[in-house]
Amino acid sequence: MSAFSVPSQSSSVSAGQSTRGPQARGGKLRTGFGLIGPRRNRHAVPLDQLEALALPVGDDGMVIGVDAGGRPAVLGINRPTPYDITLIGGLWTAQVLALRAAATGARIAVETGRAAAWTGLAQAAGSGQPCITLHDVGRVPPQGPYAGSPVVVVRDCGMRPPRGRVASAPWQSVVTLLPYLSPVAPRLLEKSGLIGIQRVSPDEAAQLARIMNLPHAEAEALSTLADGVTLWCTGGDRQFVMTTATDAETGLLGSARRMD
Repeated sequence: MSAFSVPSQSSSVSAGQSTRGPQARGGKLRTGFGLIGPRRNRHAVPLDQLEALALPVGDDGMVIGVDAGGRPAVLGINRPTPYDITLIGGLWTAQVLALRAAATGARIAVETGRAAAWTGLAQAAGSGQPCITLHDVGRVPPQGPYAGSPVVVVRDCGMRPPRGRVASAPWQSVVTLLPYLSPVAPRLLEKSGLIGIQRVSPDEAAQLARIMNLPHAEAEALSTLADGVTLWCTGGDRQFVMTTATDAETGLLGSARRMD
């Protein structure tokens, strides 16, 4: 007889007369519901200790480092709207961003004039799956992004990147890497929803302060930033973020560096 079955009417012993089988408290038969499980005291905490159970869950996206308070800094790079990012910084940081974006399930298309610098990364990422593809400058084909397969286009095209054939679109973000502040930077910064600035010269810091209306203290800090530190800016927010590589990233890319 199944543990969830009910005795038939033809049984010689009725349900009310049964002396065997699972018994509920008080001696009544739990017909059809199996054995009663163990009883334990309820788990409870005082109201003033509830905050100790909080989980450090932030915004949706990829962790790009920690902020000045040691909290995870999260970048939501896969979006249903066009999203442009400009990074004035080093190849190392751009490659870490590409790896972590790929880990979120995005396909990465790298437009570059120095394919040799990206080949090892493209071969190692995705465990053999082509999640990072390399393309010559101006030769990125349409990527066909959609919600289930977002795309990040990384443009590593030097100081004066040409206008790209593939622009930002729903579920397709574009990250443009500039090694230094260049004449095309103001145009790129103006259309970018997110701007990252790593260590630059004092003259470049002064120019960026004028273009972006940076406070004096932050502008002064730009020429002294450590390797791996980036000032990330949006229209209404700014924060310094330290990007620390994982062991796997260090084995593939080496330690953090601003210069390539």
